[in-house]
Order: sequence, then structure tokens, then C-alpha cells
Amino acid sequence: MEPNPIEKSPGLGSERLLDYIRLHRDDQVRMLAELVKVPSDNPPGDCAAHADRAAQLYEGLGFTVERHKVPDALVASVGMISATNLIVRHRFGPGPTIALNAHGDVVAPGEGWTVDPYGAEIKDGWMYGRGVATSKSDFVTYAYALLALRALGEKLSGTIEIHLTYDEEVGGDIGPLHLLQQGLTKPDYAICAGLSYGVVTAHNGCLHLDIDVRGKSAHAARPETGIDALEAATHILSRLYSLRSGFSEQRSSVEGITTPSLVVGLISGGINTNVVPDKIVMRVDRRMIPEENGPEVARDLIAFIEATAREIPGVECHVRQLMLANPLKPLVGQERLAGALQRHASELAGEAVPTHGVPLYTDARHYSNAGIPTVLYGAGPRTMLEANAHRADEKLKIDDLVLATNVVTLALYDMLTGNA
Repeated sequence: MEPNPIEKSPGLGSERLLDYIRLHRDDQVRMLAELVKVPSDNPPGDCAAHADRAAQLYEGLGFTVERHKVPDALVASVGMISATNLIVRHRFGPGPTIALNAHGDVVAPGEGWTVDPYGAEIKDGWMYGRGVATSKSDFVTYAYALLALRALGEKLSGTIEIHLTYDEEVGGDIGPLHLLQQGLTKPDYAICAGLSYGVVTAHNGCLHLDIDVRGKSAHAARPETGIDALEAATHILSRLYSLRSGFSEQRSSVEGITTPSLVVGLISGGINTNVVPDKIVMRVDRRMIPEENGPEVARDLIAFIEATAREIPGVECHVRQLMLANPLKPLVGQERLAGALQRHASELAGEAVPTHGVPLYTDARHYSNAGIPTVLYGAGPRTMLEANAHRADEKLKIDDLVLATNVVTLALYDMLTGNA
């Protein structure tokens, strides 16, 4: 089904685009409900069924959908069961390629819901359901933005690609990163899932380390005959916390981001109460500000931990990198995209919509790491907390879904007409 053409009235293209989106408001709500009703919890990460449903919905709107099944071994390597990446492309003419990326995988609902997490129930202008705000709503926003631009009938310069992926909750390696590495896409700009009242231009990176401290077990009555792994781990912990105390002096210049951080989030080990512990395992989460370099932070922290362990005779310490997510950094050209989004969001919301950074990390970094100017913007309230993201009763205001669709459409129009 082809999109209904916009009547060629004397009005400006932007006004006609907004008219189209207004006309299809209810269609957007119905599409979002269909996406929420198909579970895509990750873990366990069995997401192929949701990709099938999303593809069907896009095809029903007249789009050609490329289905790129992720190889089973690669899916298993990130702890998932199934995943299919989807790409929709539309070339208007020579010009920049702009990718729009949203993720269909979500965290499991958990306890405490007052409605069916897969029911897409609407109450007082809000839709409730897991993934309704982050980021199944962006599947809808990006679809109707492209539909409106196609229906406009004007000569535009550039290509729009919609990338629908399914591994954001486990890092994005088999989603955006895989698409880029396989040469399936090479965009000039990227917009990734975000919220409606801010344009994110940078975010933190994250390093996860596994620290395995080995000593020698002994009877508690003769502790001197053993090597206490817990004592060694405590020494390492003390040094890590001392290192962390200096992070307060290292402040980011990006609004919304403060300082690096370090948390030891998991400790396990020991044999019994009356035995000198021979093994302690710790997990470290080290957050990086955009000014830091991920590989350098990893190298230096691993070296620091290993050197600290060597201060205790007889102790063995093995440090393993579990995950390294580089920060999202501002790149030259990003200001065009961010400026267009910010301008239209501020005008339509009736309030200043700032550009800022966030202290979490997302798979948007994969586009940025490939040298692609990238921002985060999409459907949602002012904060993840307001949306109940990753909590019970996740919700999205329908007006914010439409607002985001309007903003993305107008920003893309500016980019494709050279007005950004």
C-alpha cells in the first residue's frame, strides 16, 4: 500500500508534512500497540518473532523490508536466542544517507505491573506496555516520518534508511555494529532512539572487568599455612576505591555528564566459615566520560589491578575484560542534525529543548565509532524515570509520540533540502 499523497496546496512543505502526520495520528497509535503486544524480552533474547511482526507492519505501509537474520553462533555469543535485523531504504536522490535506528528488544517486565505489560492499554492519553517508550515507539516515529516525506512529492536530496535491531540490551554488537561491519550500511548521519524533550549528543562509555584473585586454602586453625584470597581482594578493593576518589577532579565539559565512576558490583568466593578462602571473584563497572578513550582506560585499569595484586606475595590475579563500550562523542557534522532536531522540537514543544549528554551508554556509539555524526532523539517524556523505563508500568504519552514524529520529519526535511 502506497502512502496517501499529500494534497499539493500552496502551503509550505513543512506545514503539509505536519498535516499528514496529524491525519495519521490514530494509525501511529495502532501500529505501536501491535508492536507492544509481541514480547521481545532480552534476556532471554528470542526476538525473531518481533522482527517478523515489525516487518509485516512496515510492508503493510508500502515499504520494502530487508530481513538480515543474524547467524546463530553470533546470536549465542551475546547470550541471545534469535535476532533478525531489518533495514528499510528510500532514496529520494543524490545526497546524504541518514540512518534512523531503534531497538525492538526490551528488558523483561518484572513485578509490580498494574496492567498487562503486553496489552498496550491506553489510559488518560498514555499507552502502557513494555517497550512502549524505549524504543518500540521509535519504530512508529521513523516509519511515519518516512511516509510523510515520501507522500510530500517534492524533489529531495538524499536517502533515508531505517535500521530496526534487537540487541541494545546486550550491547548492540549483533545489531548496529554487525550491520556496519558487514557493509550493509554506510550512512553519513544517524539518529538513534531517544526522548522528545532533549537531543543527546554524547554519552558515557562503560568497561566491565572480571577480577579473579587466587590464594591457597588452609584450615582456619592454621591460617598462616594458606594464602588468603579475600585479604588480597580487600587490598585491591581499597586501592580501587582510592583511585575512584580522584575521579571527582576529572569533570566532563558535556552538559548532563559529570565525572567518571567506578563500582564493584559483585563479589563472590570462599569455601566455608572455617577455611581460608582460596578464590575471590569481583566484577567492576567503570564508566567513562566522553573525553576518555575506552581502550586506554581498560589498559590502565587492568595494569593497575594486576600491579596491586603483586604487592601481596603468593597471590595470583587474572583480570578479564568482559565488555568495553566506548563513549558517544560529538563529531564534526553532528551540529547540523542536532540543530535541526533542537530547533523544531523547541518550536513544537513550546519550550527550549536542549542538547545534552547522558551518563548511561547506548548502541548509538557504534555509529559514532564508525565516524558517523550521531544523535539520540525519539518519542518519550523528559526522563526515563517519567516513562517508567525498565520498571513496572512503562508508559508513553500519545502526544509525545506525535511530537517526536513531527520533529524527526521536519528535521529530515531540512537535511534533505539543504536547510539544516
